[in-house]
Amino acid sequence: MSERKDLELIAEMVPEGSRVLDLGCGTGELLAHLCKHRGCSGYGIEIADANVLACTQRGVNVIQLNLEEGLALFDDRSFDVVLQLDTLQNLRNTEKMLIETARVGRIGIVSFPNFAHWPNRFAIFRGRMPVTKTLPYQWYDTPNIRVGTYADFEVLARKNGLRVLDSFGLAHGEPIRRWPNLRAATAVFKFDRG
Repeated sequence: MSERKDLELIAEMVPEGSRVLDLGCGTGELLAHLCKHRGCSGYGIEIADANVLACTQRGVNVIQLNLEEGLALFDDRSFDVVLQLDTLQNLRNTEKMLIETARVGRIGIVSFPNFAHWPNRFAIFRGRMPVTKTLPYQWYDTPNIRVGTYADFEVLARKNGLRVLDSFGLAHGEPIRRWPNLRAATAVFKFDRG
């Protein structure tokens, strides 16, 4: 999540003063923004050495951890909000991590590239895997283990007893609420355990 407008839209979904856990926090840009502009506190979870260093230099509390190992070090409901932005598609056990997100936080916010976005569909129609701003890798060098769609997440949430509180797509820094499965490059969901 690096586009400034996208970051600000996600930040608006986080209640002021929240205790936040940011899974796959990258360089800590969003968590630093939340602390500075929304009075939040919390931790980032990151595996990459360079990103952990960037978080530390930015003043973000960070724990180096492989998300594939789960979140056992955190108690139930120990955070107000758990963020998982552009992370789900890189995990082997997406469903488990989604359940862990709902366990550890009162509210979960996830985002991921929407594979059903029309340029992706067009690329598949032409017989090629899509390469876009949201999915910038060739099929043979992508860190994405899986791809998903806006509509797929709604089914996964229901299956696991999660209640979607808000959802929309993002395209060019703008929220897309009409036909997001077709029109949005990124899917965004806010949910709780219902």
